[in-house]
Amino acid sequence: MSPKQKSIVAAISLLAAGMLLGLGLAQWQKAVQLMPAEPAVKAERKVLYWYDPMMPVQKFDKPGHSPFMDMELVPRYADEAGADEAPTLSLTKPAQQALGIRLATVEKRLIGATVEAVGNLQLNERDISIVQARTAGFVERVYGLAPGDVVAAGAPLVDLMNPEWQGAQQEYLAVKATGDSALTQAARQRMLLLGMPLSMVEQVERKGQPSALQTITAPTAGLITELQVRSGMMVAPGMTLVRINGLSSIWLEAALPEAQAAAIRPGQAAQARFAALPGELFKGRITALLPETNRETRTLRVRIELPNPGLRLRAGLFAQVSLLGSQRNALVVPAEGVIRTGSRALVYLAEGPGRYRPVEVEVEDQVGEWIVIRSGLQPGQQIVASGQFLLDSEASLQGVLARAPAASGSQP
Repeated sequence: MSPKQKSIVAAISLLAAGMLLGLGLAQWQKAVQLMPAEPAVKAERKVLYWYDPMMPVQKFDKPGHSPFMDMELVPRYADEAGADEAPTLSLTKPAQQALGIRLATVEKRLIGATVEAVGNLQLNERDISIVQARTAGFVERVYGLAPGDVVAAGAPLVDLMNPEWQGAQQEYLAVKATGDSALTQAARQRMLLLGMPLSMVEQVERKGQPSALQTITAPTAGLITELQVRSGMMVAPGMTLVRINGLSSIWLEAALPEAQAAAIRPGQAAQARFAALPGELFKGRITALLPETNRETRTLRVRIELPNPGLRLRAGLFAQVSLLGSQRNALVVPAEGVIRTGSRALVYLAEGPGRYRPVEVEVEDQVGEWIVIRSGLQPGQQIVASGQFLLDSEASLQGVLARAPAASGSQP
């Protein structure tokens, strides 16, 4: 090949190499333009805890292998939907119907603690009259009476012959006949000091004759509980002749469980019903809580005083008693809506259509069909009153846990 031909081949080779180099550079620039820009440093997601998807109730503070299932723990991130919200359980409408869900409203209501008890009627021991002999004498007559008889006020009980009274009356009449007013007044005063009733002294003055026979009458109406005299016997001064128990009011003593005694105070109202008087309601007041508790039944005796018009209430009758405590304004829910587990009380709060959240509440006592809520709920909220046990089972399966009372507010 001539030198000229060699020069032409070299030029052509250089031209081809340049064209190939330009084509490769163009392809490289195009590829660079199509590549996405490298993102900035990716923000690190905050992990709240790790959990086993098959056992979501249990939480772990670091990753690892699940102790329950043969799988790795899954992280729960702070930016996930619902991570910072209270756990709720969502149900479809057919599921709610299948569970029998029924709602009730949390409300403030005027309530009073009512305690049911049983009791028996007893005689009023504060309404007792005792008739005694004021001087020695002899029983001339007992007016056909016996213990258990009911007498009216002023009814004759016993006729007594008092020899000492007769001698004092004769002395008074003799002194009066002398016209000496000072001695007459002294003799009259002596008759009164011997225990002679004023009515008998006036009778002697009026008739001018001694009267040794005294008729003792009932000072009040009531039941004769003791009759210690019989015809012909002798009585001594101060001896009890008759004991009379008034019947205008009567005591009802109820047996109250010691756990309920804190809600009862003297002066509170009480109601009683008797099997012997069906359909009638008797009202009275608590007069005393006796200080001694029955050691066998662990009950406290509550004394109630009932009026007894017409003397229809009789000692020994059995009664059903309702003790009405003082009323107060309190936040309440139906008792059927509270799940008691022994260590806590739980309700299911309705937060929207088909959405329910378990809430732990603090409860006080139960008043009838209501339970008083101390904290955990607010007036106007709605809770599940029926079907809550099935709902609680479903929530446990899904790992929906209740929060403490402070998380849902407290009673104002």
